[in-house]
Amino acid sequence: MKNFLTLLMKEMKESLRNGKWIWLPIVLMIIGISQPITSYYMPQILEAAGNLPEGAVIDIPTPTGEEVLIGTLSQYGTIGTLLFVLATMGVIAQERQNGSLMLVMVRPVSALQYISSKCAAQLIILLTALAASYLLTWYYTNLLFNPVPWEAILGSLVVYSLWIVFIVVVTVLFGTLLKNIGGIAGVSVLLLAAISLVTTLFPAYTQWSPANLRAQASVILLEGQWVSSVWQVVWSTLGLSAVLFGLAVYCFKRLESFGH
Repeated sequence: MKNFLTLLMKEMKESLRNGKWIWLPIVLMIIGISQPITSYYMPQILEAAGNLPEGAVIDIPTPTGEEVLIGTLSQYGTIGTLLFVLATMGVIAQERQNGSLMLVMVRPVSALQYISSKCAAQLIILLTALAASYLLTWYYTNLLFNPVPWEAILGSLVVYSLWIVFIVVVTVLFGTLLKNIGGIAGVSVLLLAAISLVTTLFPAYTQWSPANLRAQASVILLEGQWVSSVWQVVWSTLGLSAVLFGLAVYCFKRLESFGH
């Protein structure tokens, strides 16, 4: 446990030095609050854009607060997924390149401690940034649209956070297998995109897929409660994440033994 905490603190300090604690929350907040602001001022934006026939009337139905937040989750699912992969892709590869990985692993540090510290540090950063962005978006949504119950907000945030967990584990796994940072990002994004595509094309056979987490978070926003389909996706995502985490530890132990 002591080694794990030491490695975790090292990761947190490194994230402070490279600015990840600054740029990631700011970008996610901009993505989040742009949804309610754009939805609220859309008629004015279209009118200011011009090129409309004379006498044209812009009549856009006002979305509910829940619909605005569902749109925000969609933004997280596209731009956010890429950001999460980019923020995680170099956590192992950079230490390989600068030689610090060897300095860490010649000490009495196990593969489990090393990989778990990497995953934990990235999850702390990413989930904190996501929560800050989502709660700020909720605040603006309540101001501009109808209030959304905090229970629905909390439930949808917890469910969608599991997608972040899955992204981190997938990216760290490929970080143990590949040495090139660009390759890690490319393969991770392709796999996540393939999972989402297969889930969309074959919904009847992929109800358990982690790619359904955003849809299930949207269900919580609309229904205000956790239905059975939500639990199915939650448990399958946790199980898959655990398997991939174990695989990452195994691959790292085999490929980076350093005499252990």
